[in-house]
Amino acid sequence: MEQEIDLYLRRSKITREGVEALTFKTQEERGRAWADQHGYHVRKVWKDNLSAWTDVKRPDFIKALGALRRKEVPALWCYAVDRFDRQGAGSVIQLLDSGARIIFDYERLDSAVQRDRERIISDAERAKTVSDLLSHRVRDTKQGQRRRGEWLGAAPFGLRKDKSGKLHHDKHWDTVVRLITDVADGHAPRAVAQRLTEARRESPRGGPWNASTVRRIVHNPVYEGWQVVAFSRKYTWPVAYRNEAGERVRVFADGVEPVPAELVARARRVHAGHQRGTLGSRVGKASHLLTDLLRCAGCGAKMPTSGRSYVCNGHAMGKPCPAPASAMKARIEEYVYAEWLAKVSSADVAAGDPLMIAVAERWAALTAPEETEAAHEALAAVKAAEAAIERLANDRAKGIYDGAMGKHFPRLVAEAEETLKEAQATADALTGRNVDLTMFDDDELLQQAWNGADLPMRRDLLRVAIDKITVTRADRRGAPFDGDARCTIEWATPEED
Repeated sequence: MEQEIDLYLRRSKITREGVEALTFKTQEERGRAWADQHGYHVRKVWKDNLSAWTDVKRPDFIKALGALRRKEVPALWCYAVDRFDRQGAGSVIQLLDSGARIIFDYERLDSAVQRDRERIISDAERAKTVSDLLSHRVRDTKQGQRRRGEWLGAAPFGLRKDKSGKLHHDKHWDTVVRLITDVADGHAPRAVAQRLTEARRESPRGGPWNASTVRRIVHNPVYEGWQVVAFSRKYTWPVAYRNEAGERVRVFADGVEPVPAELVARARRVHAGHQRGTLGSRVGKASHLLTDLLRCAGCGAKMPTSGRSYVCNGHAMGKPCPAPASAMKARIEEYVYAEWLAKVSSADVAAGDPLMIAVAERWAALTAPEETEAAHEALAAVKAAEAAIERLANDRAKGIYDGAMGKHFPRLVAEAEETLKEAQATADALTGRNVDLTMFDDDELLQQAWNGADLPMRRDLLRVAIDKITVTRADRRGAPFDGDARCTIEWATPEED
């Protein structure tokens, strides 16, 4: 009966063909030939197509060794010692002591032969030394290229690399700018991805766009013109590279402009939720006073108009609703107006009533949109700066700055604190401006403003004080409208700092 043997194949660099790379084919042919010659049946072929760096985790290598230790298979074939394990003699000795048979075809070594044992241990240690030296040389070369602002590897999407390693715009640069602008304007990454796909804009991988690709482009410092580096193999999100002096290094060629820094910063703040987009209020088609304010208590659906009533949209569309609400348009509009007038005019402006604070914020956005947007942007910059400091602390706690990046940590903190200080000063100068709330503090003036307003203004007046109105179904068909019993109004609250 033939004994079983596993083959372990390894490449030192990822290739486009993945595990079907030519060297794998050659290694497997050699392994199967050896098995046939020595009366073995190949049970399993393990393949790792990864970096030659010594600290890389190799999933199939771990599985192959596990099978040996568990006695699932008595022997393991490997093409060469340096393809087996570059962590040195220690890991090889453990296997030899366990009685497992390991064959290294290229060196003609077999652990079952006693005289080969010392050679296997020696070659494993030598392979580790060579690997360490090669890694050191590669690191030094790449470090020098980064210092000189030369881009390593293939150029990022939207850019091309010249012979000196500097980056230039390519035909997809306008897609990058459009993408970042859309996020800055308040579009979600998923929506941006969908729009780019529908517009047949080519993506980095050639297929449909997805939200994660949009996020990575928005947060990649290379589009600001900076050299980038990953913190580590575990934390691969790109960050701006810092040279020995702690300075960022420009990677764009002379005369090539990056995406404007303020546009990138705004996109990141909006995506992080620190700031609203610049989409603002747009002219809609609403032709009724309470459209988009009303919600059905039965299912939570909106309540647009149908005939002379506001009705549960879910029920109207044929979707299940346990208690579909409806209300006569004239009756519920009259009730909501009366409640709004009483609530707003009774709120104390001088005492800092939370409702009036919210009304002031929203009224300012309507009457002075540019000043309000500037204040929002300044406050968003403060939030982003605070988040950056917190992120530095969290990253240090994770051990990200334990290595080479550690020497830059004090400078990064100082820069982040200075950014926060400047952002806070700008916010202080833009916020706290006076807003005229006279009409909201006087019942008669408020009624006059309402009576003189057109439908869009009346809609705005309601929405400076009301967030949502939940409506329950009537007790019986034809019952008189009872607003107090059927309507729950959610009043506006101040924005969080």
